Amino acid sequence: MDERQHPNHHGHAHSHGHGRHAHDAAPGSFGDSAGLADLLDLDIEILDACFTDVTRRIRKASAEQPPRRLVDLGAGTGAGTLSLLACFPDADATAVDVDPQMLARLAEKAEQRGLGARVRTVQADLDAAWPELGPADVVWASASLHHTADPLRALGEIGRVLRPGGLFALLEMDGLPRFLPDDLGFGTPGLEDRCHEAMAKETADHVPHLGADWDAVLATAGYTVVDAHTYDIRLAGADLPEAAGRYARGYLTRVRAGLADALSPDDLAALDRLVADDGPDSVLRRDDLIIRTTRELRLARPA
Repeated sequence: MDERQHPNHHGHAHSHGHGRHAHDAAPGSFGDSAGLADLLDLDIEILDACFTDVTRRIRKASAEQPPRRLVDLGAGTGAGTLSLLACFPDADATAVDVDPQMLARLAEKAEQRGLGARVRTVQADLDAAWPELGPADVVWASASLHHTADPLRALGEIGRVLRPGGLFALLEMDGLPRFLPDDLGFGTPGLEDRCHEAMAKETADHVPHLGADWDAVLATAGYTVVDAHTYDIRLAGADLPEAAGRYARGYLTRVRAGLADALSPDDLAALDRLVADDGPDSVLRRDDLIIRTTRELRLARPA
């Protein structure tokens, strides 16, 4: 697929907290929940092409057993839930998240699209006792499994939720997206590299499974991978969607809040210029943004 096409409405993102999304690990722990929800909605626009292809692959893998019941683990603001419902018009979905505000926004979006009757929301922490979610034909987890304290335990629970022959769709990443050139024209070159290094230190204890070898984890849990694909997303220049500046500003604002005690005063000042509402250096005005991120898809069935 061509990831350079302009996205428009699907996607998943992150929040920091076990059992829900985190559009790329750290930012969910930085800042307010409402701001995170806005960022997740922007993520839907940016990664539309990726999620369109993911749902196509799920549909192909489910051709012999079209799903009637879907579960979205770490549903966030509903990218996966709504994408799957659009892909499978005869199916109902259960959306699970730890954050009631996320679920409220998801339910509102489902109602606006005439899908309210097909969506059930469940507030749950996937590191605690699991609610009754099955039986399901497809379980989807995007940017949420790495937030669980024990992915093997979660995979065991997923295996119990799935009907025989059911499909687990895992979409994961190894870190935050990148947006900036090395030399911004101000400050010390390499700001984004330093931010990523600092975030890695900040989150190492909280999110140890970010960037895990998911093929090995799935195999250990007794799953057989039936489809695997890497989405190497690079959007620049004319290929950038209209929301690119707001997307970059949302991430960098959360990074600025989370790393206030970890970066030098000069780097913090540079971030302030980048996330400003206005000004020639704001990411809302820059013409050199590049969105770079990677997603790993695994479709698998438990033994």
